[in-house]
Amino acid sequence: MHIDLGTLSGITTTLALIAFLGVWAWAWSSKRKRSFDEAANLPFADDDIDQNSKGGHHD
Repeated sequence: MHIDLGTLSGITTTLALIAFLGVWAWAWSSKRKRSFDEAANLPFADDDIDQNSKGGHHD
């Protein structure tokens, strides 16, 4: 079996597209929403910890 450069390039592009769509579907999955929301709020949790450890007032 002989595979030329164009065929190899097409196969690689197709596999990359499939991988991209898989990651995209995983990232936008409703099962992942809760963990991504928690991760998005992590920087704000650090602020709360800093204020509490310094004796700051938190409203």
